[in-house]
Amino acid sequence: MPELILHIPHSSTYFPNKNGFFIDQKTLNEELQLLTDWHTEDLFESNKDVSIIAPFSRIFCDVERFADDNQEEMAQYGMGVCYETTDDGSKMRNISSELKNQILSDHYRPHHRRLEKAVDQQLQKHARAVIIDCHSFTDTPFQRDLNQDPNRPDIDIGTNPLHTHQKLVDLTRSYFEQSGYRVGLNRPYSGTIIPLKHYGKEGNVHSIMIEINRKLYLQEGTSEKNNHYSRIKETIAEYLDYIRETYLKERFEL
Repeated sequence: MPELILHIPHSSTYFPNKNGFFIDQKTLNEELQLLTDWHTEDLFESNKDVSIIAPFSRIFCDVERFADDNQEEMAQYGMGVCYETTDDGSKMRNISSELKNQILSDHYRPHHRRLEKAVDQQLQKHARAVIIDCHSFTDTPFQRDLNQDPNRPDIDIGTNPLHTHQKLVDLTRSYFEQSGYRVGLNRPYSGTIIPLKHYGKEGNVHSIMIEINRKLYLQEGTSEKNNHYSRIKETIAEYLDYIRETYLKERFEL
Protein backbone atom coordinates (compact mmCIF):
# COMPACT_ATOMS: atom_id res chain seq x y z
CA MET A 1 0.00 0.00 0.00
CA PRO A 2 1.42 3.44 -0.91
CA GLU A 3 2.06 5.80 2.00
CA LEU A 4 1.11 9.44 2.33
CA ILE A 5 3.90 11.93 2.93
CA LEU A 6 2.92 14.13 5.86
CA HIS A 7 4.85 17.41 5.75
CA ILE A 8 4.74 19.16 9.15
CA PRO A 9 6.78 22.38 8.94
CA HIS A 10 5.66 24.64 11.79
CA SER A 11 5.15 22.57 14.94
CA SER A 12 8.56 23.01 16.59
CA THR A 13 9.60 25.70 19.10
CA TYR A 14 13.31 24.80 19.01
CA PHE A 15 16.04 27.27 18.03
CA PRO A 16 19.37 25.71 16.98
CA ASN A 17 20.92 29.07 17.88
CA LYS A 18 19.84 32.67 18.51
CA ASN A 19 22.33 34.33 16.19
CA GLY A 20 21.03 37.68 14.96
CA PHE A 21 18.15 37.90 17.47
CA PHE A 22 18.11 40.91 19.79
CA ILE A 23 14.60 40.79 21.30
CA ASP A 24 14.06 39.59 24.86
CA GLN A 25 12.82 36.09 25.65
CA LYS A 26 9.36 37.33 26.67
CA THR A 27 8.77 38.89 23.24
CA LEU A 28 10.14 35.82 21.51
CA ASN A 29 7.84 33.59 23.56
CA GLU A 30 4.88 35.74 22.50
CA GLU A 31 5.82 35.23 18.85
CA LEU A 32 6.19 31.50 19.40
CA GLN A 33 2.75 31.38 20.98
CA LEU A 34 1.28 33.18 17.99
CA LEU A 35 3.10 31.55 15.09
CA THR A 36 3.63 27.92 16.10
CA ASP A 37 1.30 25.32 14.61
CA TRP A 38 0.74 23.78 18.02
CA HIS A 39 0.55 19.98 18.27
CA THR A 40 0.32 19.38 14.53
CA GLU A 41 3.04 16.74 14.83
CA ASP A 42 0.60 14.88 17.11
CA LEU A 43 -2.66 15.74 15.34
CA PHE A 44 -1.31 14.34 12.08
CA GLU A 45 0.64 11.48 13.65
CA SER A 46 0.42 8.29 11.59
CA ASN A 47 2.37 5.03 11.77
CA LYS A 48 1.01 4.16 8.32
CA ASP A 49 2.66 7.08 6.55
CA VAL A 50 5.93 9.00 6.23
CA SER A 51 6.25 12.14 8.36
CA ILE A 52 8.70 14.90 7.48
CA ILE A 53 8.79 17.26 10.46
CA ALA A 54 10.90 20.42 10.58
CA PRO A 55 12.90 20.13 13.84
CA PHE A 56 13.21 23.89 14.39
CA SER A 57 10.87 26.86 14.78
CA ARG A 58 9.56 28.64 11.72
CA ILE A 59 10.77 31.86 13.35
CA PHE A 60 14.32 30.52 13.07
CA CYS A 61 13.86 29.24 9.51
CA ASP A 62 10.60 28.81 7.64
CA VAL A 63 11.04 25.84 5.31
CA GLU A 64 7.85 26.75 3.43
CA ARG A 65 9.27 30.05 2.22
CA PHE A 66 11.31 30.38 -0.94
CA ALA A 67 15.03 30.71 -0.19
CA ASP A 68 15.28 33.54 -2.71
CA ASP A 69 13.65 36.69 -1.29
CA ASN A 70 12.89 37.85 -4.84
CA GLN A 71 10.52 34.87 -5.18
CA GLU A 72 9.05 35.09 -1.68
CA GLU A 73 6.05 37.40 -1.26
CA MET A 74 6.39 37.60 2.53
CA ALA A 75 10.02 38.76 2.35
CA GLN A 76 8.80 42.32 1.77
CA TYR A 77 7.28 42.18 5.27
CA GLY A 78 10.48 40.92 6.86
CA MET A 79 9.12 37.37 7.05
CA GLY A 80 10.97 35.53 4.33
CA VAL A 81 12.81 32.28 4.91
CA CYS A 82 14.56 33.82 7.96
CA TYR A 83 12.14 36.03 9.90
CA GLU A 84 13.48 39.49 10.71
CA THR A 85 10.31 41.06 12.16
CA THR A 86 7.54 40.11 14.55
CA ASP A 87 3.94 39.82 13.40
CA ASP A 88 3.32 43.49 14.21
CA GLY A 89 6.26 44.55 12.04
CA SER A 90 8.74 45.27 14.83
CA LYS A 91 12.35 44.41 14.10
CA MET A 92 13.59 41.38 16.05
CA ARG A 93 16.60 40.02 14.18
CA ASN A 94 19.48 41.08 11.97
CA ILE A 95 20.13 38.69 9.10
CA SER A 96 23.40 39.11 7.24
CA SER A 97 23.95 37.30 3.95
CA GLU A 98 26.51 35.10 5.72
CA LEU A 99 24.06 34.12 8.46
CA LYS A 100 21.27 33.43 5.98
CA ASN A 101 23.53 31.26 3.83
CA GLN A 102 24.61 29.30 6.90
CA ILE A 103 21.00 28.67 7.96
CA LEU A 104 20.07 27.61 4.43
CA SER A 105 23.04 25.25 4.25
CA ASP A 106 22.72 23.74 7.73
CA HIS A 107 18.94 23.61 8.18
CA TYR A 108 16.76 24.62 5.21
CA ARG A 109 18.33 22.53 2.47
CA PRO A 110 18.73 19.35 4.59
CA HIS A 111 15.00 19.52 5.39
CA HIS A 112 14.10 19.81 1.73
CA ARG A 113 16.43 16.96 0.83
CA ARG A 114 14.53 14.78 3.31
CA LEU A 115 11.25 15.72 1.65
CA GLU A 116 12.66 15.10 -1.82
CA LYS A 117 13.97 11.70 -0.72
CA ALA A 118 10.58 10.71 0.68
CA VAL A 119 8.91 11.68 -2.60
CA ASP A 120 11.52 9.83 -4.66
CA GLN A 121 11.05 6.70 -2.58
CA GLN A 122 7.29 6.73 -3.12
CA LEU A 123 7.76 7.29 -6.85
CA GLN A 124 10.22 4.43 -7.03
CA LYS A 125 8.02 2.03 -5.06
CA HIS A 126 4.57 3.03 -6.25
CA ALA A 127 5.06 5.37 -9.25
CA ARG A 128 3.21 8.15 -7.41
CA ALA A 129 3.49 10.29 -4.31
CA VAL A 130 0.87 12.26 -2.37
CA ILE A 131 1.93 14.99 0.06
CA ILE A 132 -0.36 16.27 2.81
CA ASP A 133 0.95 19.67 3.96
CA CYS A 134 -0.12 19.84 7.62
CA HIS A 135 -0.84 23.17 9.33
CA SER A 136 -3.03 25.03 11.79
CA PHE A 137 -4.21 28.65 11.81
CA THR A 138 -5.66 31.18 14.23
CA ASP A 139 -9.32 32.17 14.14
CA THR A 140 -8.23 35.83 14.17
CA PRO A 141 -5.94 36.94 11.31
CA PHE A 142 -2.30 37.76 12.02
CA GLN A 143 -1.48 41.43 11.49
CA ARG A 144 0.73 40.51 8.53
CA ASP A 145 -1.76 38.10 6.94
CA LEU A 146 -2.61 38.97 3.35
CA ASN A 147 -6.20 37.79 3.94
CA GLN A 148 -7.75 39.87 6.73
CA ASP A 149 -11.30 38.48 6.43
CA PRO A 150 -12.34 37.71 10.04
CA ASN A 151 -14.89 35.10 8.90
CA ARG A 152 -12.56 32.11 8.90
CA PRO A 153 -13.53 28.50 8.19
CA ASP A 154 -12.87 25.49 10.41
CA ILE A 155 -10.72 23.77 7.80
CA ASP A 156 -8.70 25.39 5.03
CA ILE A 157 -7.72 23.41 1.92
CA GLY A 158 -4.70 24.75 0.03
CA THR A 159 -3.97 23.74 -3.55
CA ASN A 160 -1.42 24.12 -6.32
CA PRO A 161 -2.61 24.48 -9.94
CA LEU A 162 -0.02 22.01 -11.23
CA HIS A 163 0.08 19.40 -8.47
CA THR A 164 -3.35 19.24 -6.82
CA HIS A 165 -5.81 16.98 -8.62
CA GLN A 166 -9.45 18.07 -8.45
CA LYS A 167 -10.42 14.59 -7.26
CA LEU A 168 -8.22 15.06 -4.18
CA VAL A 169 -9.85 18.44 -3.49
CA ASP A 170 -13.34 16.98 -3.87
CA LEU A 171 -12.65 14.02 -1.59
CA THR A 172 -11.09 16.26 1.05
CA ARG A 173 -13.81 18.89 0.99
CA SER A 174 -16.64 16.35 1.14
CA TYR A 175 -14.98 14.42 3.97
CA PHE A 176 -14.61 17.43 6.27
CA GLU A 177 -18.01 18.91 5.36
CA GLN A 178 -19.71 15.59 6.08
CA SER A 179 -17.84 15.57 9.40
CA GLY A 180 -19.61 18.82 10.29
CA TYR A 181 -16.91 21.41 9.54
CA ARG A 182 -16.99 24.59 7.48
CA VAL A 183 -14.38 24.31 4.73
CA GLY A 184 -12.52 27.08 2.90
CA LEU A 185 -10.68 26.57 -0.39
CA ASN A 186 -7.40 28.52 -0.44
CA ARG A 187 -8.93 30.66 2.31
CA PRO A 188 -7.45 32.14 4.41
CA TYR A 189 -4.20 30.60 3.13
CA SER A 190 -3.44 29.20 -0.29
CA GLY A 191 -0.90 26.86 -1.82
CA THR A 192 0.75 23.61 -0.79
CA ILE A 193 4.33 22.38 -0.81
CA ILE A 194 5.95 20.54 -3.70
CA PRO A 195 9.71 19.92 -3.83
CA LEU A 196 11.33 22.14 -6.44
CA LYS A 197 13.00 19.03 -7.86
CA HIS A 198 9.56 17.74 -8.89
CA TYR A 199 7.66 20.98 -9.45
CA GLY A 200 6.16 21.09 -12.91
CA LYS A 201 8.17 18.03 -13.93
CA GLU A 202 6.54 15.01 -12.31
CA GLY A 203 2.81 14.59 -12.83
CA ASN A 204 2.53 11.80 -10.29
CA VAL A 205 3.57 14.05 -7.40
CA HIS A 206 0.36 15.40 -5.87
CA SER A 207 0.01 17.74 -2.90
CA ILE A 208 -2.74 19.31 -0.80
CA MET A 209 -2.56 21.52 2.28
CA ILE A 210 -4.81 20.89 5.27
CA GLU A 211 -5.05 23.71 7.86
CA ILE A 212 -6.98 23.23 11.10
CA ASN A 213 -8.49 26.24 12.86
CA ARG A 214 -6.88 26.26 16.31
CA LYS A 215 -10.16 27.17 17.99
CA LEU A 216 -11.22 23.58 17.29
CA TYR A 217 -8.56 22.01 19.49
CA LEU A 218 -6.88 24.66 21.70
CA GLN A 219 -8.04 26.64 24.69
CA GLU A 220 -8.48 30.24 23.53
CA GLY A 221 -5.26 32.25 23.49
CA THR A 222 -3.10 29.36 24.68
CA SER A 223 -1.27 26.30 23.39
CA GLU A 224 -3.21 24.06 25.79
CA LYS A 225 -5.45 21.36 24.34
CA ASN A 226 -9.19 21.80 24.84
CA ASN A 227 -11.87 19.16 25.41
CA HIS A 228 -12.35 18.64 21.66
CA TYR A 229 -8.72 17.78 20.92
CA SER A 230 -9.27 14.01 20.80
CA ARG A 231 -12.16 14.40 18.39
CA ILE A 232 -10.08 16.53 16.01
CA LYS A 233 -7.20 14.08 16.14
CA GLU A 234 -9.54 11.18 15.42
CA THR A 235 -11.14 13.09 12.54
CA ILE A 236 -7.73 13.72 10.97
CA ALA A 237 -6.68 10.07 11.41
CA GLU A 238 -9.89 8.95 9.69
CA TYR A 239 -9.27 11.47 6.90
CA LEU A 240 -5.79 10.06 6.28
CA ASP A 241 -7.24 6.53 6.20
CA TYR A 242 -9.94 7.72 3.80
CA ILE A 243 -7.46 9.29 1.38
CA ARG A 244 -5.17 6.28 1.62
CA GLU A 245 -8.02 3.86 0.91
CA THR A 246 -9.58 5.86 -1.91
CA TYR A 247 -7.25 8.30 -3.64
CA LEU A 248 -4.04 6.26 -3.31
CA LYS A 249 -5.70 3.20 -4.82
CA GLU A 250 -6.36 5.06 -8.05
CA ARG A 251 -3.87 6.64 -10.42
CA PHE A 252 -4.50 10.26 -11.35
CA GLU A 253 -2.01 11.77 -13.77
CA LEU A 254 -1.77 15.55 -13.80
